[in-house]
Amino acid sequence: MTQTTKPAPPDLDRLLASVPDGETPDLSGAFPRLDEPRIRALSALGERRRARRGEVLVAEGAPDDAFRVVLSGRVAVVEAFGSLEQRVVRVHGPGRFLGDLGLLTGQVSFVTYVAAEPTELLVVPADRFRARCVNEPAFGDEILRAYLLRRTLVIAEGAGFRIIGSRFSPDAHRLREFVCRNRLPHRFVDVESDPAAEHLLRELGIPPAETPVVVWRDRVLRNPEPAELAALTGLRSAEGGVDVFDLAVVGAGPAGLAAAVYGASEGLTTVLFDGIATGGQAATSSRIENYLGFPAGISGGELADRAVVQAEKFGANLSVPAEVVGLEVGADGHHRLRTGDGATIAALAVVVTSGARYRRLPVPRLEEFEPTSVIYAATVVEARMCAGDPVVVVGGGNSAGQAAVFLADYAGAVRLVVRERSLDENMSRYLADRVLRDSRIEVHLHTEVRELAGERGALEAVVVEGDDEDGMRTTLPARILAVFIGAAPSTGWLDGAVALDDRGYVLTGRDAGRDDGADRPPLLLESSVAGVFAAGDVRSGSVKRVASAVGEGAMAVRMVHEYLASTR
Repeated sequence: MTQTTKPAPPDLDRLLASVPDGETPDLSGAFPRLDEPRIRALSALGERRRARRGEVLVAEGAPDDAFRVVLSGRVAVVEAFGSLEQRVVRVHGPGRFLGDLGLLTGQVSFVTYVAAEPTELLVVPADRFRARCVNEPAFGDEILRAYLLRRTLVIAEGAGFRIIGSRFSPDAHRLREFVCRNRLPHRFVDVESDPAAEHLLRELGIPPAETPVVVWRDRVLRNPEPAELAALTGLRSAEGGVDVFDLAVVGAGPAGLAAAVYGASEGLTTVLFDGIATGGQAATSSRIENYLGFPAGISGGELADRAVVQAEKFGANLSVPAEVVGLEVGADGHHRLRTGDGATIAALAVVVTSGARYRRLPVPRLEEFEPTSVIYAATVVEARMCAGDPVVVVGGGNSAGQAAVFLADYAGAVRLVVRERSLDENMSRYLADRVLRDSRIEVHLHTEVRELAGERGALEAVVVEGDDEDGMRTTLPARILAVFIGAAPSTGWLDGAVALDDRGYVLTGRDAGRDDGADRPPLLLESSVAGVFAAGDVRSGSVKRVASAVGEGAMAVRMVHEYLASTR
């Protein structure tokens, strides 16, 4: 249910009077300055415009339709413009450009840009700007890097919309998971502990029992579905006008994103689906340090954002969130995908990259604490949830090790519970060494979680037991339980459509056999049904690494070409 509210009129004079002198220092590389030759080159693509003091250049919650460079004057970046909470968060002067990731992906702006004084700008229409980024890769990469850093900053600052609800509410947990996985800037206002929550709800005329609600400017969404949030923020949906796609990719993890990039770049009309967000399991990692080409490491979220921009650059259609719930092969040879909202999409070939779901810890009372105290990712958003509190991380692989190191910067204490006898049994040696050297991390080897303790859905402690002969139990204080114990394949939606192994992974190549009577054996990554391929974690026998998933996504597209050529 959606309602509208009338925002308070912005007190422009007071806001503009609060703008500090000069401009915000660029401490992170998020606000580079364009030199004169670059500005002259861009001038041929746009026009110069003057803005009066106090003029809104880009409004929070609205799409950004142009690339803007400040030529003279200054521009203030304002959070919550038009509300009682409005504040200036940054100031940009001549040579700096405005905007963030939404200019490349089609999402709305999460802040407002206001001329702090009479200002002249170079304004380049978005389509021309994107074309220049494609034609000049070095320039495009500079812009992308800056926009990715800006998105990280606004997420950390809590800009964007508000989710008002209880930390004990499963519905509030569902919304928070969706926006966190999609890296959407927001702030959670907890009715259990935040004094501002009661005031906000009273102003809106909403009793606490009817939360969660999403509030942004003049819009109020009552317990919205992910599709409503997607529409509010401008997440991309598959574009119409295509009766039958050449290629449909199901799952937007590293393998699926790679398949979408290679498919679209090689001329195939391509559509990519995911029921939650782009990035898959990789996007839940704070830093991937052993991915080729990134010696300083890269966060899973940044890797996903870069891949999304790349896929859209080549014309791939991204439909997120859109859950695929079934696959059928018609008599005409077209593969038909059914989505959760009842739509049907036809494609000549399908690449299954639906990956794997995180495994839940088999321990009593887990469901009671999951909405409030159990996390399956370690990004900046989860880190804010852990601030100052004791955290128990469970798992012996790289994801658990990375989470422990990352959360140690925020949590009051981190305890890593590992079932294996040695930390490097399933964890990369470099990471195991780092964990063991970190005095903030207490490691419990050869140990498993047995009980969870707490009241009213709030976790207070984790009881662990050693696997040695005495089986001693220890109670570890914990407000947050971070679980990284592997994953199970996301293949329930296939429902017998293709052959699976005994663990539910998709069989491919010689192992798959034939279910469709085709007169040739399956290609290396082809399933038991001709034209249906699998890549990444969902494929039986695959190496569960980001780099291998990307490689398989690219390989699958090569085999799609072979399949399509054989049918023509």
